[in-house]
Amino acid sequence: MPNFFQQRNRVVTKMNKARFLWVDDEIDLLRPYILFLEEKGYLMECANNGLDAIEKTRETLFDIIFLDEHMPGLSGLDTLSGLHEAAPGVPVVMVTKSEDEGIMNRAIGKKIADYLIKPVHPSQVLLTIKKILYKKTLVSEAVAVNYMQVFNQLNEEADSCHTAGDWAAFYQKLVYWELELEQADSPVKELHALQKAEANSAFARFIRNIYPQWMIREEGRPLMSPALFEEKVFPVIARGEKLFFILIDNFRLDQWQAVKSLFTDLFICDEELYFSILPTATPYARNSIFSGLMPRQVASLFPGLWIDDREEEGKNLQEELLLRAQLERKNLFPLLSYRKINSNSEAEELNKHFPELERNDLHVWVFNFIDTLSHTRTDSKMIRELTADEYAYRSLTKSWFLHSPLNTLLKKIAAKGYRVVLTTDHGSIRVKKGVKVLADKETNTNLRYKAGKNLGYEPRKLFEMLHPEDFGLPTPHMSTRYIFATQNDFFVYPNNYNHHLSYYAQSFQHGGISMEEMMIPLITLNPK
Repeated sequence: MPNFFQQRNRVVTKMNKARFLWVDDEIDLLRPYILFLEEKGYLMECANNGLDAIEKTRETLFDIIFLDEHMPGLSGLDTLSGLHEAAPGVPVVMVTKSEDEGIMNRAIGKKIADYLIKPVHPSQVLLTIKKILYKKTLVSEAVAVNYMQVFNQLNEEADSCHTAGDWAAFYQKLVYWELELEQADSPVKELHALQKAEANSAFARFIRNIYPQWMIREEGRPLMSPALFEEKVFPVIARGEKLFFILIDNFRLDQWQAVKSLFTDLFICDEELYFSILPTATPYARNSIFSGLMPRQVASLFPGLWIDDREEEGKNLQEELLLRAQLERKNLFPLLSYRKINSNSEAEELNKHFPELERNDLHVWVFNFIDTLSHTRTDSKMIRELTADEYAYRSLTKSWFLHSPLNTLLKKIAAKGYRVVLTTDHGSIRVKKGVKVLADKETNTNLRYKAGKNLGYEPRKLFEMLHPEDFGLPTPHMSTRYIFATQNDFFVYPNNYNHHLSYYAQSFQHGGISMEEMMIPLITLNPK
């Protein structure tokens, strides 16, 4: 782990080499300030008019320019324009006697870095310098120190998680610190990654022990995929309210936190987590959501709608029929609009016909962008580079949200005062370690879980379901069993092992057991 005090010393050394230009027609009166900064180790140059200042910036690279607003000849605001043209990337601090709001607004509109009002105290100047040049480093140090103070506490919390609620609260804290450290570009990010990996190991042990109990009885079970509509959707439409249920496939908690700021001006956000069933894969988790049933029940009650793992046919083509059947079982008959969106053009169609759609009571929209991105990443070198890690993955997700038609749709929904349930069917995890398995040709191809009758594996390296019927899963054969990868493992066949290991390592996969895959965001966007 880096030595933060050594890093701070390097920062101070860098500080002392910074070069500033101070522009003021009364520069002699500012000599005490200049001497003060020179004593701090900074290099200072002066100019007593705007034209000289602009010329100096063409000849010398400055770290900050302090600019007097009121000067004879070329005014401060006019000089500011010239400075931006001569040195576009150099921050300019406006210094003025005036508190006129109009001048302030014009200066801010010209993208000044800060604003100081005379008389200026030397400590104010020093604070401005630190804010502009060293804010990122100082914030990074502070975040690192704060994280180190709670590091042991987080380890203790992970050891004391005994319920689904404990794990949900703990995971939210882990994600909070992940984003804080990432934003501050803190050198302790790697330490946090190790802590998260250890927590995922403990979480896998928890699921091994508790998941069978969740399947046997509902008491003590957290909110899971089959109960999602009954708990979060049906009460709303039963009250006669319109509701938009938006499911974004493969949407994780950290991704929600990355895009949350886009919604806070539009809605009041009520955030929680719910648990995906196993496998954390679309055919199982999403069909369970829309049917209100476990996969084994779907296969039994709707044999024509359940597509076996071994078949090539799309496995989520009957979601609307499953949802309508669930509504009918609950004696609910709202005007339903169901749409699956696989492209921006399809989302634009929703925008185009939004006034017509408003007559419906329940809108269910499924967006597949993130899941498509996850799968495309494996095959595309360019997408791999764009989503090299979790930070890049979140960043691309936020960019999509910002520029997608979904953003426009949510603004229209907010303007009408409607409620939204925003969620997903499962998350994903960046896999790193290959675990060898043996399987026949009828076994499914997912890298995080396998379902088959002839599986060879080391039980201690995974979670096995020898009797899938006890876990609500279909069994095409009497000897069918399911196995699940945990932590950041993925299944690899021994033949051509090294090729598949290098090809799939660092890709985002789902279907197994991890905090990222199982504990997923459930956001109610309430009208303001």
